[in-house]
Amino acid sequence: MMKKNKRLLRMLRFLVVMGLIYVALLQVKISQYSNEKAPKNADYLIVLGARVKGQVPSLALRSRIDSAVKYLKDNPDTLVIASGGKGSGEDISEAEAIKRELVKQGISESRVILENRSTDTYENIKFSKKLVSPNAQHVVVVTNTFHLYRSLSIADYQGIKAEGLPAKTPLSAVIKSYAREYLAITKFYLEKYIIGY
Repeated sequence: MMKKNKRLLRMLRFLVVMGLIYVALLQVKISQYSNEKAPKNADYLIVLGARVKGQVPSLALRSRIDSAVKYLKDNPDTLVIASGGKGSGEDISEAEAIKRELVKQGISESRVILENRSTDTYENIKFSKKLVSPNAQHVVVVTNTFHLYRSLSIADYQGIKAEGLPAKTPLSAVIKSYAREYLAITKFYLEKYIIGY
């Protein structure tokens, strides 16, 4: 009985250590992408949706919008795809919330393209891809620092050569966002390498 308990304890320690190493490696990947520099004059900027409370963008989404506005003002020929459907507790689609805030901050409505069907990051990229001209040279994805590695990995998997524009992750959301992201990246790996999309 004692030997069995020791074996279980050793196995548990091993799994904990391997889990910590895995999380550390994911964190390194996330950190590498959180300092991406977006190219100037991109053809399209894709702003990925995040939670909307009623009609009000969450802090994470507002950060993405603010980063997009700065880029769009500096690059007036770039079109923007506002991506995100309407989820539970949302009175309008995430795409519509993005569009309203962009317009409110001085971006012409004629530059904004709505993608309002997606329900997750994979669909954000998939449906936005259909709105991108085949002649586009540069596509930039805007999302929070914790989310950029997975978003660009999904874009690459779907055949989009995209670059990233990182938006700050709100301090109040750091722990929750990163914990969820580790699980989401693991799910992406499983679907990509084992299950297949």
